[in-house]
Amino acid sequence: MALNLKIMHFFTVKRLTWLFMSLAILTGVGSAYFYTRIKQIDAFNIAIRSGKPAETDLESFEAKFSTAFWLAKNERYKEATLLFNKLLNTANTEQKAIIHYNLGNIFFRRGLDINGTNMTVRAEAEYLFQQAKTAYQQSLRLDNSNWRARHNLDRLLTMLPGSPVPGAGESDTPGLIMGNIPVGLP
Repeated sequence: MALNLKIMHFFTVKRLTWLFMSLAILTGVGSAYFYTRIKQIDAFNIAIRSGKPAETDLESFEAKFSTAFWLAKNERYKEATLLFNKLLNTANTEQKAIIHYNLGNIFFRRGLDINGTNMTVRAEAEYLFQQAKTAYQQSLRLDNSNWRARHNLDRLLTMLPGSPVPGAGESDTPGLIMGNIPVGLP
């Protein structure tokens, strides 16, 4: 009974009024903050969709990723590759898979630009296709459910020349790759 009286003595009308006023002010400030934050996010999304630079969240992963994606889309591959590689340091596993997929696309496009419509691969295009293959494989290691990466890798593998079999050269004589090492028993 004594505890009940102390609690009731603590909750006076004046104290409850101050408590509820403080709570109302904090709620109003929080609501105003979240309202402006939602407006900033909407403005960011609209800017990204229209291809314009964002005015807010310039240091966020999403802003840097969209900038790199825009650079790649506009064939500024070197800058896009550098920015994507820089983003790998701060990305989580899912984001890394997406970054590797986009890097694969960059290398694949550059290789196609060099190679043209010719289905036989020239040396410089082959290097870019090998880089694209590595990037797609890394993307699939991180996220095996990415069907776009699987499709692009499959398409890329049909364009790459077959890898040579170790120990067999053009004349199908084993040991030609080994150089001066004797073949067979003495």
